[in-house]
Amino acid sequence: MIYLRSRSEIGTLRQAGRIVAEVLNSLESKIRPGVTTRTLDQWAEKLIRERKATPSFKGYQGYPATLCTSVNDQVVHGIPDSRVLKSGDIISVDVGANFNGWHGDAARTYAVGEVAVIFQQLMKVTKEALEIGIAEAKVGKHLSNIGHAIQQHVEAANFSIVRDFVGHGIGREVHEDPQIPNFGKPNQGVILKAGMILAIEPMVNVGAYPVRVLDDNWTAVTQDQSRSAHFEHTIAILDSGAEVLTV
Repeated sequence: MIYLRSRSEIGTLRQAGRIVAEVLNSLESKIRPGVTTRTLDQWAEKLIRERKATPSFKGYQGYPATLCTSVNDQVVHGIPDSRVLKSGDIISVDVGANFNGWHGDAARTYAVGEVAVIFQQLMKVTKEALEIGIAEAKVGKHLSNIGHAIQQHVEAANFSIVRDFVGHGIGREVHEDPQIPNFGKPNQGVILKAGMILAIEPMVNVGAYPVRVLDDNWTAVTQDQSRSAHFEHTIAILDSGAEVLTV
């Protein structure tokens, strides 16, 4: 079922989204060589709880942490641990916050120290793809236009878009209908309506798009060991256009 949220409900979702954005903003200065992903996770949980919210991911289907920290060839759902970040790494940080029963969800990919030009370009294209996808999220348009626009931009830059993981609706639950592929044909499927809340999240690889999940049953990595980037925002579909809630 796809829910259409009221103005007051979107107001609370906006507060949840703001907490998520504050966490990601604060992590920017903490992501540097020598820091462990577990340290980032502990900091994020502290910030979320200080804001009278709870981590959306911790305990979700048994997930053990507040953040997903995916480094280099890890695409999504990397579990924070004792791994030490080093200069030249890139790290995707995905965070969710539950505020008064409503969820916000967003991700950014950060450079650690000095990063090769190809990986700077990967992050730039992925962030642009998210923005292009959001621009397609308008009342009366087809949901598939979002993924089509993302795929076109990514492939024009000679990168590949991940197929196995997709965006999603969000609200009372961190994952709701509809699913939002980051690829596909335009003008198909669901028609967007005011009140829909979507988490759009392109995942982009330097190499080929196939991925596999490690033995921890969470961490997804590229099959060819190429690097991957991930950006995500939670948005509200309004009559006036899409509003990004995770800012």
